[in-house]
Amino acid sequence: MASYLLVINYQREDTVNQVTSRKRILVVDDEPAIRESLQLLLKGNFEVVVAENGSQALDMIAEAQPDLVLLDVIMPKLDGMQTLRELRARNNLVPVVMLTGTTTVRTAVEAMKCGAADYLNKPFDVEQLTALLFSVFEQQQPKSQSTEASSSQRRELPAGDFGPLVGRSEIMRQLFASIKQVATRETTVLITGESGTGKELIARQIHDLSSRRGKPFVAINCAAIPETLIESELFGHEKGAFTHAVDRRVGHFELADGGTLFLDEIGELSLTVQVKMLRFLQEQEFYRVGRSKPIRVNVRIITATNKDLEQLVREKSFREDLFYRINVVALRSPPLRDRHEDIPILLEHFIQKLATQYGDRKLSFVPEALDTLLAYHWPGNVRELENVIESLMALSISDTVIPEILPPRVRERAQMDRLPSSLGKGDLTFTDAERLFETEMIVKALKRTGYVQTKAAELLGISRRILKYKMDKLNIRDESNQSENVRNTTSTAPVDTDLVEGEEPIA
Repeated sequence: MASYLLVINYQREDTVNQVTSRKRILVVDDEPAIRESLQLLLKGNFEVVVAENGSQALDMIAEAQPDLVLLDVIMPKLDGMQTLRELRARNNLVPVVMLTGTTTVRTAVEAMKCGAADYLNKPFDVEQLTALLFSVFEQQQPKSQSTEASSSQRRELPAGDFGPLVGRSEIMRQLFASIKQVATRETTVLITGESGTGKELIARQIHDLSSRRGKPFVAINCAAIPETLIESELFGHEKGAFTHAVDRRVGHFELADGGTLFLDEIGELSLTVQVKMLRFLQEQEFYRVGRSKPIRVNVRIITATNKDLEQLVREKSFREDLFYRINVVALRSPPLRDRHEDIPILLEHFIQKLATQYGDRKLSFVPEALDTLLAYHWPGNVRELENVIESLMALSISDTVIPEILPPRVRERAQMDRLPSSLGKGDLTFTDAERLFETEMIVKALKRTGYVQTKAAELLGISRRILKYKMDKLNIRDESNQSENVRNTTSTAPVDTDLVEGEEPIA
């Protein structure tokens, strides 16, 4: 049985008694090492009780009264499935999350039919289990408690949250609206975006808002599985289908029956597997490796990629017909550099998320440190920002963050990003360079403030009147014309650079 690590942050404020209400979890697993690991890692945020088999768990249920059961499938005496059936036969509705090994995923399908709240394959992703526990607990609360918890969550989390997604920028609001719209439909969705922008979070939010939310959400990274195994992982195989097929294996398509299958990095699929994917999208059926009879399932497909699939089509490494099949609805997960105004909100969100792991630390940023983070290009996107915050939580001596304690790569690259890209090439006159510098400074300020001139002027340290004067002089009109304005600024005819009387130049 695979070993695994787990870090959970879950606390809910009881506004009636003004005390912290800790959920109690019963861990049922026959391996002592796993029970001890889970008990150690969960006890910081939950009350944890353990049982080594199903029989012991059933004897403990009435007295322990757990809020959730983590139940292993393969155990001696009374296995997980038998335990679940007996629990439901006693009319005990405690939510149960099944923990399944790689050779027993077929049991998960049966478990869902027998009343399991959800399931996870071992080894599982830490964030996936965290999100699953939150979801299960929220679904089990009475309506009044759920409303109260939601109000508490709105107070604690940054404004602008949309499920697991965080942001208040216009580009994120448009994305949230698109997610709401597409979630109610059964169409296939393609999510594009750079690594670290939260494509899986978007897919999970689509699932959670859809009519399939009570069914499995199964995620698989196509780039993380060797090409020789990907077909078996997706479609499963029969016993004896190949040399090491010692048992029948249910694939992810069958495991997601009734729910959603998320295929990340779909551009990594081989042409052979792409053909089988295309057949499934057309017929809603597939063949296990080594099986001659087709299997029909009801699965919604959401795919994601950080590659240009149209370019792969031109290169003949991705099938054109499959591209059009998965690209029914396209959503773009924006890079962090396109929504810098969300950085302060994300900082607050990650500080709250990580606080319990680091002694409830609450970091604050001096204006110069925040300016450095805003100027940085963030090639690793939101994931990189979270890693930077965690490194500060772990290593910073002071709770006040100054520029000097930020990672060197952030400080150095931010300094470079502050300078207009065309300066320093030696082919501009001083007058042209001055105009270019002013233009890019103003454009950056306008973008950062959503083109609200009053806020941009405040950010630049000038009056709105001088900002408007500069915009007219430098031919800066509106958002749609910015890139063209910057390119053409050095070729326009010289203009009078005298300022309006009584005003100061831009620093």
